[in-house]
Amino acid sequence: MFNPKYTISQKLLSNIKQIATITSDLNHQKFPGIVLVDLEKSAREISVYSSTSIEGNPLPLTEVKRILKNLPQNARDSEKEVLNYNSILIKLNKSIGSLKLTDKLVLDIQKGITKGLIDKFRCGSFREEPVFVNNPKTHKPIYLPPDHKDVKKLMNELVDFVNKNEGKVDPLILAGLFHKQFVIIHPFVDGNGRTARLATKLLLAKMGLNTFNLFSFENYYNQNVSKYFQKVGVLGNYYEIKQEIDFTDWLEYFTDGVIDELLRVQKGLQKESVSPKTKLEQHHKKILSCIEKNGYITDSDYSKLTKRAKATRSLDFNKLIELDFIKREGKGKNTYYKMKK
Repeated sequence: MFNPKYTISQKLLSNIKQIATITSDLNHQKFPGIVLVDLEKSAREISVYSSTSIEGNPLPLTEVKRILKNLPQNARDSEKEVLNYNSILIKLNKSIGSLKLTDKLVLDIQKGITKGLIDKFRCGSFREEPVFVNNPKTHKPIYLPPDHKDVKKLMNELVDFVNKNEGKVDPLILAGLFHKQFVIIHPFVDGNGRTARLATKLLLAKMGLNTFNLFSFENYYNQNVSKYFQKVGVLGNYYEIKQEIDFTDWLEYFTDGVIDELLRVQKGLQKESVSPKTKLEQHHKKILSCIEKNGYITDSDYSKLTKRAKATRSLDFNKLIELDFIKREGKGKNTYYKMKK
């Protein structure tokens, strides 16, 4: 039975409160649709780059962006890692709010990110052999994970713990506990880190951030990979240290990362919301004011408010539609525009 040891320290409590404040602030703001689309694409690129880079992928962010744009057919292993991670991330983002954590979901994630990179029998299956975690500098073993015979049982206990405590334990703490314990169990021969981060993203979605698809918590870890490995990992033989593992320090670091990423999202939204492509001119504001006053506006109504030509008025309406402020109703001469809720 998984029974993690941790303390709600002052720092952890402060971090959770700060996350709630930033999340609430973001949720109470309306952002143009075109901005959200651009930033979601950017967040996915950053996530793919960061998570694969953490595991040693040498491709720079510029190259990752090129690969995601061109989707090469005859990809090298480093490119396959990028394409695989991106593919699973897109699938998760589409239904992340409704997905439930299960062993099968975890296995499917690992299968997707390792497709074409390792032996087929190791894709989508818990390991059937012992593994060692080596020091990346000395290449000597520093951690001996649980025996492969115990992996399935330990993963079942971890998944059960998360599902039974949903709604009882803060989603940030639950996601953090899952992330570290997953790394400790080390259930796969390959793909543990990437799978852990994607599954953790699923759990973090429960924290109630409306703009969650703009969120790339992997980015924080990639800024200092050595520190990430130090915080998320443990040293020694699992069976000798399992009772002494304290998750508090990791949870503080984990929530530090969430704050760092939320601030990046907040800054990005503020910056993009005042860019030329999203800036509202006086004629746009006249349209919105008229709709607020009367509930709708027609092209005829708009022509009385401005001297702009018919073709230009059409562009004005289209821009507000693209920015997600208004929507078009009716057809032909009966066309009118309303606020988009």
